[in-house]
Amino acid sequence: MVDSDYSNYLEQFVTEKRRNLFREVLSKRTNHFTVAIEDLFQPHNASAVVRTCDIFGIQEISVIENKYKFYASRHVAKGAQKWIDFNYYREKDTNNTKVCIDALREKGYQIIATTPHNESCHLEEFDVTKKSAFFFGVEKAGLSKEVMDNADGYLKIPMVGFTESLNISVAAAIILQRFTEKLKATDVYWQLSDLEKDAKYVEWMEKTIKSIKKIKERYELESTSKS
Repeated sequence: MVDSDYSNYLEQFVTEKRRNLFREVLSKRTNHFTVAIEDLFQPHNASAVVRTCDIFGIQEISVIENKYKFYASRHVAKGAQKWIDFNYYREKDTNNTKVCIDALREKGYQIIATTPHNESCHLEEFDVTKKSAFFFGVEKAGLSKEVMDNADGYLKIPMVGFTESLNISVAAAIILQRFTEKLKATDVYWQLSDLEKDAKYVEWMEKTIKSIKKIKERYELESTSKS
């Protein structure tokens, strides 16, 4: 439960323009779709995917690190990493891919592997009303066998040229742009809940305020003196 008094207290330290922007962005955020990226080793690609998710309103990203450490460059992501929620799967001697898949399924997501190599569903045929986690892998190797064997479905972008694969950030952009637009045209309640929006609103204000530590301490002192 969000402390409304605390939220109101923080608002005095954030401009009205900034607060309105937070509310506007949160109204278009969704957890109906999420993205999982597996073992991306190029910071440029990883950062571009993060930026793409922010642009199209995806609030959560799962990061699987079996082989390579994830790094989002702030120069490429353009600060998008500040507003996205990351779930990391990076334990040693662990099948992090399987752990991620199980965690997403527990949240109600169907696992969708993005790949051009299977008898995959085309973009236009995909049912956007189902809560879906889109898995992306590196360009050459693609997704791991673990993802391919455990996926609930496969998705591909139709291509007619000689090249059979897209850069991961381009593929993510095409899929998320197409599907979020289609989703908004359905009767599905795809937005964050009011509680989620309120919690994220407070979190974003905290990230914006440079002296947040001192302000939180002051609020706690004032709250204690009033009680």
